[in-house]
Amino acid sequence: MLNNYPTDTTLNISKKAKLLSFDILKLFAKTRVDYTWSFSDCTRKDTAYITHGYHRYPAKFIPQLARRLIEEYTNVGNIVVDPFMGSGTTVVEAIMSERIGIGVDINLVAWLISKAKTIPIKPDKVAVEFDSLLVNIEKTKNVKLPQNERIDYWFPKRTKEKLAVIFSNINKIKNCGIKMFFLCGFSNILKNCSIWLQKSNKPTRDFDKVPTEPIEVFKKQIRSMMKKNAEFYATIPNGCGAVVKCQDARKLPVEDEKASLVVTSPPYVTSYEYADLHQLTALWLEYTDSLTEFRKKFIGTAHHNKRNLEIDSEIGRTCIKKLKEKDSKKSEEVAMYFGEMRECFIEMYRVLRVGGKACIVIGDTSFCGVDVPNAEVFAEQMQNIGFEIHKIIKREIPSKNLPSTRDPKTGQFTSSSNHKKILAYPTEYIIIMEKV
Repeated sequence: MLNNYPTDTTLNISKKAKLLSFDILKLFAKTRVDYTWSFSDCTRKDTAYITHGYHRYPAKFIPQLARRLIEEYTNVGNIVVDPFMGSGTTVVEAIMSERIGIGVDINLVAWLISKAKTIPIKPDKVAVEFDSLLVNIEKTKNVKLPQNERIDYWFPKRTKEKLAVIFSNINKIKNCGIKMFFLCGFSNILKNCSIWLQKSNKPTRDFDKVPTEPIEVFKKQIRSMMKKNAEFYATIPNGCGAVVKCQDARKLPVEDEKASLVVTSPPYVTSYEYADLHQLTALWLEYTDSLTEFRKKFIGTAHHNKRNLEIDSEIGRTCIKKLKEKDSKKSEEVAMYFGEMRECFIEMYRVLRVGGKACIVIGDTSFCGVDVPNAEVFAEQMQNIGFEIHKIIKREIPSKNLPSTRDPKTGQFTSSSNHKKILAYPTEYIIIMEKV
């Protein structure tokens, strides 16, 4: 299914001298969409095969994209790294391709999902533990309820009580891998069991919503995951491996020049939205008791302590200057974001071998009417670090698990009913940089 791709029609960059800012902008401007990278013919079943279907996750790229890059730029046994692993798509595809997948993410919710997705568990062990778990849930009458205002904000009392019963019994499981499997399933039912507006990724309450009955939806979720785990366990190649850690993308658990490929989709400058989107799991699993503190961990967030970071991109500096004329605070956020991303690119350069590739999946956006050319800035930053532009791919995005529109002033996701909406990411780039 994932082999025999069409002939690549993207723009290949010949070995040349360092490109100037103007040349980079021109290069991106003339890059046409390559529809072979859109994977528009892939169904939900195709993109949610094996463990990819364990858990919903905003803006995740499809496994077919990661697999194609892995197979084109690495060999069996090579190390593939994702510094912003999100739900672990790259790591799972690395395993399935008989590579070593290494992923990190500062978000504990992402770590939980990725960890569960990358651990193949013997199916009969899961089945035995699940039967025992259901018996214990049925027997449990009273448990200590979480004392958190945000949980009360999202969950009716009766629903919260049933969720607490499930959660407390999962935590009694001794096998770490199986416990994470069930916690991942528990996490994925939380939105359905809350009064979070079902069709919205933004944290919006729907007081007319009747939350799903927790125990029944948990049973359905786990049974679905058990089928996918069985497929994963049966097809996982021998000798593969995965390292999944919750840590900063600027401190990768990889020795110098050992990785052959980086495949990643970094957060956008509004990355604090991911903290909002994952708050239900973060609160229930006690990864945080404060949403404000949770937001502070993310790249580019406005909640960081301010630092004066080197941007090392003329394109980036021009963008920030224009933005400052419209919104000084937003310009500071973008400057912080570009500076922190540059630190991440330096770390990618460290771990890649000479000739290794870094594939960055990113789209451009805008704030206050000012274009923010993330892809072009990243290419210039990486070139100035020591990478060389190998290839630029422009792909159409058939669908994203995010609202399709942004507020033109703030750049934040907004309702599609907003008449001043702008389309969010109709296309994006895959920037392929080579360490030379």
